[in-house]
Amino acid sequence: MRKEVRYAFQKTSPVMLGFLFLGASYGIYMHKLGFNFLYPLLMAATIFAGSVEFVIGNLLVQSFQPLTVLILTALVNSRHIFYGITMLKKYSNTGKLKPILIFGMCDESFSLNATLKVPTDLDRSYVYFYITAFNYFSWVAGAGLGGLLGE
Repeated sequence: MRKEVRYAFQKTSPVMLGFLFLGASYGIYMHKLGFNFLYPLLMAATIFAGSVEFVIGNLLVQSFQPLTVLILTALVNSRHIFYGITMLKKYSNTGKLKPILIFGMCDESFSLNATLKVPTDLDRSYVYFYITAFNYFSWVAGAGLGGLLGE
């Protein structure tokens, strides 16, 4: 599994740097809206949809309209339907990792996992998993860091 981790890290490290920077921007933005660092950290960990998180931050300081949030989230994330269709075959034999791969599907994970030609000596399921996990944790870490930097 070490080879899979190393390979996935090499492939996703530029994305991770971008996620750290954008996540920090999001955390600072949430702090400027009046939220402490836990809000962007927890929202990044549970929602994991960057563009929606930026919009929801703004909606949280207004009068709450759940239907608006639901419709907006569905529209912004509707592209994930096509990501999922595209990845059906690649994720078909991923076993217990499949729910994590589905939850962690973002634009960047999709583009890397969809186009990656995994060497035959590596377990492709774990390569996809580590790419997804690295992206997820760098976004969450960036959001938490930004929330702390904003204070």
